[in-house]
Amino acid sequence: MANIDIGKITSGLVPDTIALKTINFVYAQLPAWRDDSSRPDEETEKELNLQLCKFLDSHARNDFPMVQFVHEEYQSNRRSPDISASPVAQMTIGVKLYTIYDPITVFECKRLPTPSRGREKEYVTGGTEDKSGGIQRFKLGLHGVDQNIAAMIGYLQKCSAPHWHNEINKWITELCSGIITDTCNWNLNETLEPLEEDTSNGIAKCRSVHSRTGSNRSDTIVLHHLWVTMYK
Repeated sequence: MANIDIGKITSGLVPDTIALKTINFVYAQLPAWRDDSSRPDEETEKELNLQLCKFLDSHARNDFPMVQFVHEEYQSNRRSPDISASPVAQMTIGVKLYTIYDPITVFECKRLPTPSRGREKEYVTGGTEDKSGGIQRFKLGLHGVDQNIAAMIGYLQKCSAPHWHNEINKWITELCSGIITDTCNWNLNETLEPLEEDTSNGIAKCRSVHSRTGSNRSDTIVLHHLWVTMYK
């Protein structure tokens, strides 16, 4: 298990630093959550999201005590990312005062592959805004409107991390070329960066940077992709 920096509630924290520490904590916990012998065997996205949120919040009490994890917390636009991370007490991060009601970063979770054949590209896009996909929601400002850094968690239920890395980049390339379309403008520099794979723990991660529209904190958002192999 990776060594996680823990800290006390304080002031003067840099926003990107605490967001990254939170994302790194989640990534390091994924194998322990998957392999927890007391975890009920579930495959549906909603059940997996709830399980993971409960596990993260429980283990953060000792290992990452400055943050609490909340399941499907509404944001200002009334959209709810699957998991959000907020401070356990009021703190100043950068120049902004964060209360227990203000997410530091958010997580959108997806199964790979999706159970529906008509939604196989849902990790990236769902086409319309009403049926938006994972990355698309961040680009539209439906998720992470107040964040510069957020994350997506992939539950790999079939195939390998390199396979999904290639597939997702293929879907983004198709959006750039117009082979498939949705409500966003896509650019080739939004493809996933090289994959870092930890085969011994069955996890992998990479990063991507995306332009976005709407009333967001910034014109771009950095997404960290955290994947865990769910099959034996």
